[in-house]
Amino acid sequence: MDNQSIYITASELAQVMGVSNGHAYKLIREMNTELKKQGYLTIAGKLPRAYLKKCLYGFSTAAEGGAE
Repeated sequence: MDNQSIYITASELAQVMGVSNGHAYKLIREMNTELKKQGYLTIAGKLPRAYLKKCLYGFSTAAEGGAE
């Protein structure tokens, strides 16, 4: 695995999406709620990068045959 964590933090998300830290936390809370409903464990203030990619782009890069 590379040095990049499998989780994205709110401050990283804010920078990537060009939103405030507060809005990034709100987005993470909403996506973590969706993950909890699906039976996954979540970490407050962090979100799996793979799930973020799925939410933003609508597909998994692993399904495309690429390595994550």
